Amino acid sequence: QAARYDEIYCEWAPNEKVAMEVAFGAALAGKRSACVMKHVGVNVAADPLFTIAYTGINAGMVICVADDPGMHSSQNEQDSRHYAVSAKIPMLEPADSEEARQFAKRAFQLSEEYDTPVFLKLCTRISHSQSLVELGEREEPAPRPYVKDIAKYVMVPGNARPRHPIVEARTQRLIAYAETTDLNREEMGEDTSIGIITSSTSYQYVREVFGDKACVLKLGLSWPMPVEKIRTFAAQVDKVLVVEELEPIIENHCRQIGVEVTGKELIPMVDELTQGRIAQCLGREPKATVTLEDDV
Repeated sequence: QAARYDEIYCEWAPNEKVAMEVAFGAALAGKRSACVMKHVGVNVAADPLFTIAYTGINAGMVICVADDPGMHSSQNEQDSRHYAVSAKIPMLEPADSEEARQFAKRAFQLSEEYDTPVFLKLCTRISHSQSLVELGEREEPAPRPYVKDIAKYVMVPGNARPRHPIVEARTQRLIAYAETTDLNREEMGEDTSIGIITSSTSYQYVREVFGDKACVLKLGLSWPMPVEKIRTFAAQVDKVLVVEELEPIIENHCRQIGVEVTGKELIPMVDELTQGRIAQCLGREPKATVTLEDDV
């Protein structure tokens, strides 16, 4: 799709590692760049990924990754959020097409402000669905000048060691950002008997199952996650449920910061979620559905 736009230079790479290195080269030279791959492609690109997390970038660099819960076209069901945590790279997770558009712009802004590549993580249901988007005027950012900086960009051990504290300091600044950003949205309803923390397409299923009266904390910035925002949300409800596809990333974070939650005791770690599966796991009546063959 990107190749259809004359203002975007687009090419196929031999593999995901090369794609990430080419995108980094463009960002280093001063032009915004993005590389796009599936979750298993991040495995191939992990070598440059972890180093770029240390060097930082020049112009914005976004790594678009699509996970595949349910393994519709993949050989495993891994969760890319582990890479964000391990490489110490921020990750945004949109919940529909409009958020994908908005979050892509925000990802470039965050990348340049915090001198880091940024993950934009989608999943099968976000990538293979369509929803209304609000178009805006395209903005052409000015190219950033390249400045030769061997200590910053050449990661031999003598240069890499002083870069690690910079990465940790960046993470702390991003945690502070996570506390106040509108990417993480608190939606307080009338029913405070339960509060649900969720992200990505799981947010849509939660809304289908629980309706508008539920209290929901939607994490659009899925790493790093806020601390006080989650604690404040949990204090306003009787109990907290975490609904997330695959690994208990949000759930483990909540427990690490002292917030008692229910998660994978009820919500499965295998296969993609649906509103029907969530309703069944929580003992609720699933809504009626239709099949492709039914008349609509």
